[in-house]
Amino acid sequence: MLPLDAAAYTNRWRPRHPGEKAFLSLGLLACAVALPPWPGALIVGVVAGALLLGPAGVRPRQAWRVLSVPLGFVAVGSLPLLVAVGGRPWIRFEPSGLPMALGLAARATAALLSLLLFAATTPLADTLPRLTRLGVPAAVTEVAALMYRMLFLLLDSVHAVREAQASRLGFRTWATSYRSLAGQGGAIFVRAFDRARRLEAGLALRGYTGSLRIEVEQRPVSRPFVAGSAVLLGTVVAATLALRGVVA
Repeated sequence: MLPLDAAAYTNRWRPRHPGEKAFLSLGLLACAVALPPWPGALIVGVVAGALLLGPAGVRPRQAWRVLSVPLGFVAVGSLPLLVAVGGRPWIRFEPSGLPMALGLAARATAALLSLLLFAATTPLADTLPRLTRLGVPAAVTEVAALMYRMLFLLLDSVHAVREAQASRLGFRTWATSYRSLAGQGGAIFVRAFDRARRLEAGLALRGYTGSLRIEVEQRPVSRPFVAGSAVLLGTVVAATLALRGVVA
């Protein structure tokens, strides 16, 4: 199981309605995008992180395993703002780009934490069936669910093939490693194609008519949670504007 899925199924907010968590996390995301990066991004990031590790009950190690790779992309994406091209020397450090780089990194990190607040507390199996009620075509949600299921099957195939190759010393040298990677890609493609064909045959034998009927667990929406989320979002906006005025 992927770290994100493990966190989504083991947190304390798992029984809550996905709409409640979407309202809170998307509201924080909107604040991270619309409010000034300083101090708006800092406040949104702290609030989202505190909710994630506190009331939601996601363990810090789980959160770090999920965040480590996206944070690397944020850092790499911010570095070009610190570099100037042209003149003498042709490529050089640009100090004036430091505020922009920090603002971009802060805003992106706050938005990432806001999205993680929803993704790490809500399994995809709880979200996809409810999207059809919002007007999303059933074909889109079904394709997404099938791709999600196939992802785990392909990861299992990659692990099995890699273990078999490693047992045969397939990664002993650079040459054998390249040969093993090429064989791994071919084997995974064949397995994926075979699984897709068997899945299509299984659906046809079960009388597939263009839509999959999935029973969705009924969960009431907590009005206190929604009201508290609205108050929290209003507090974030007010605190950002107040601190912005003090700094200005």
